[in-house]
Amino acid sequence: MSEISGTMSGAAALQRVKVWDLPVRIFHWTLVLLIAFSWWSGKEGGNVMQYHMWSGYAILTLVLFRVVWGFCGSSSARFTGFVRGPRAAIAYLRTLTERRAGAHLGHNPLGGWNVVLLLVCILIQAGTGLFANDDIVTEGPLYKLVTKERSDFLTAIHYYNFYVMLALAAAHIGAVLFYLIYKADNLVKPMFTGYKLRAAGDAAPRLASTWLAAVLVAIAACAVFFIVRK
Repeated sequence: MSEISGTMSGAAALQRVKVWDLPVRIFHWTLVLLIAFSWWSGKEGGNVMQYHMWSGYAILTLVLFRVVWGFCGSSSARFTGFVRGPRAAIAYLRTLTERRAGAHLGHNPLGGWNVVLLLVCILIQAGTGLFANDDIVTEGPLYKLVTKERSDFLTAIHYYNFYVMLALAAAHIGAVLFYLIYKADNLVKPMFTGYKLRAAGDAAPRLASTWLAAVLVAIAACAVFFIVRK
């Protein structure tokens, strides 16, 4: 009887806390789909390259939004909320062998750096794509602003940086699987629902306005349109 009551009291001590706001969740899954599409369209080449470029513009829009959201968005989405120094990352690394779920509501110190590196890598990918060429018919919208040699150099970065981005994405996916299998902590579900189960009394993140996010996305889209228009 005491065991049952202990289990019930343990369950009662947990509460659903909203961690990820709607803009972050839409950003995350839309970016996943767009990167997959960009990879496919880039491999296909030919007439599909026009769609590849449009996908790149959409990715650039999303990442610009996410960078700004990292400063004025929800507390769990802000860089100040999950970017920690090397000492904190090393200290967290030492706790990975523990089977309990992580204590961080948002990104842990290691995951936070992975997110930052991914954002930088995707910005490089989208930015170099604006100047790239395929030596056939496809040229980025800013190709004419640089020499052919500089365009070729940026095209090479665009090509090899993609594999760096894949490595960072693989590390991200590997960490999610590790937490799911070893720590029994499902990090995927909250990125769909927005909610995590945490101890009662834990402070919930402050969530920013979805309307603010919509305005920022519109501004980012206008900025990209202004950059890429010929």
